[in-house]
Amino acid sequence: MTALLPVATPRRTWAALWAEVRRMPWLGLAAALTAVGAGAGGLVAPWVLGTMIDGSTDHANHGDVLAAAAVIAVAAVGTGLLAGISATLLSRLGETVLARLRERVLDRTLHLPAATLDKVRPGDLLSRVGDDVSVVTTALVTTGPQLASALLTIVLTGAGLFALDWRLGLAGLLAGPMYALAVRWYLPRSGPFYARERVAVGERAQAMVSSLRAGPTVRAYRLERAHLATINGRSRAAMDLSIGVFHLFTRLVARMNRAEFVGLAAILVTGFLLVRADLVTIGATTAAALYFHRLFDPVGAVIIEFDEIQAAGASLARLVGVAELDRPHPPTTTDEPADHALELRKISHCYDGGPLVLTDVSVRIRPGERLAVVGATGTGKSTLAGIAAGLLDPVAGAVTLGGVPVHGLDRRYIAMLSQEVHVFSGPLVADLRLARPDATEAEVRAALETVGATHWVRALPAGLDTVVGESAHRLTAAQAQQVALARLVLADPAVAILDEATAEAGSAGARELERGALAATEGRTTLIVAHRLTQAELADRVLVLEGGQVVETGTHADLVRLGGRYAELWRSWTGAGAAG
Repeated sequence: MTALLPVATPRRTWAALWAEVRRMPWLGLAAALTAVGAGAGGLVAPWVLGTMIDGSTDHANHGDVLAAAAVIAVAAVGTGLLAGISATLLSRLGETVLARLRERVLDRTLHLPAATLDKVRPGDLLSRVGDDVSVVTTALVTTGPQLASALLTIVLTGAGLFALDWRLGLAGLLAGPMYALAVRWYLPRSGPFYARERVAVGERAQAMVSSLRAGPTVRAYRLERAHLATINGRSRAAMDLSIGVFHLFTRLVARMNRAEFVGLAAILVTGFLLVRADLVTIGATTAAALYFHRLFDPVGAVIIEFDEIQAAGASLARLVGVAELDRPHPPTTTDEPADHALELRKISHCYDGGPLVLTDVSVRIRPGERLAVVGATGTGKSTLAGIAAGLLDPVAGAVTLGGVPVHGLDRRYIAMLSQEVHVFSGPLVADLRLARPDATEAEVRAALETVGATHWVRALPAGLDTVVGESAHRLTAAQAQQVALARLVLADPAVAILDEATAEAGSAGARELERGALAATEGRTTLIVAHRLTQAELADRVLVLEGGQVVETGTHADLVRLGGRYAELWRSWTGAGAAG
């Protein structure tokens, strides 16, 4: 069953954002002060123009006009400089906040429990660290500073309007209810659209990732059209949501235009009546009209950019939802295991309250012993491996290493390899040193020699320094598994758990990989989920699962002689091999 990652509530989202901003108080204060200065500077020109108009009626001379022009020019330059500094500081603040948030999201993502990762849709996770980060970046670096500047302009210009004459200010406020009604009409309708749009983008990414991952299978069964239809359907769903929001937005703009007309007309009519009654000057009325006209852009910007802020808010809530996930607790014990014996006692497990996949499984693996777990598909082998590695918490039972619970141990004691191996882009030697960053080149080469990978590494264009990965030299499935086994040797854990770690190699490289796995686990307590029964044949002991329960345990030879379930599996395996 797949599930979406959590989404933070609006309160938690803005609380998390504010908490990051408060970590940089001086930067925030400097940005606020320069923004206020830029907004105040914008009030100078209308006020000076109003003064000039009143002066012209009093026979102002040429020098007064030049002085007024100089004041306007100086104010314009100062306003521009302060606006530029404010935008730079706000962008820096936004970038820093986003960088910290992004680091937290990535940290929590990389530490998600295996059980959670199994249920999470890859598309949802990718859209959060991709599309959502992009949307929030635009909001914090571009839209945010513009919105802050627009809000300050509205506040300061409104104050200037009332400073000219309170009656002109009240006339301008007639546009307020119309703006409020327009926004009130728009927000409840557009908000859910944006939330659904982000989910739709995640579903589109999921469809694309699934199709790309299953590319060979899709082509083999000629399912290209079906998968393209799925991708097109989810893309159209996302597009329809975007078009629906835009349709709402155009209707909002029409309502905003009506509010602007009403407000400006009210100021002009009120000013006319006040001038006729000799209560205000023509210049004051002109300045009031210019002030109100100056509000058109910032008010429109607030509403328009609030549209983008809503989209960013939906994305930010998705990021904060991941960032606030509980981080795995560090090891809770400093006790050292008495030995390297791995013991599982009365293990039972189920997923999401479903039927038990393991029931009362008990087994003790002696120090240095290899135990192979075999059984048909769906018998709980991989679940048992995950529990033994401490990646899954059983619903009942306990797992200990040398008498110490594994969930409280440092991760250096246990290493797990699965059939899904990732080769990171970069020099091969750097990829290998992920297991032990301080490993010398000689130790890296020795690890490769142990797992039988020296021959193909020497054949690489630049040897250990060859850049590997999806965008460079691609390794085969068998080579990638040998890299993983070499990492295991370098990490040198006390316990190794191999969950079908040679399953992807194919018949040609399976024997070589099995020899490499045997050498890599030499002397370690090892649990092997056996994809090939030849691995069970080489193990010290075999445990057979059937329906989530242990039905047999013993050596390969003893179980074959016993003639039970393992003997049936072995006859089926060797018979299939002979027929092949």
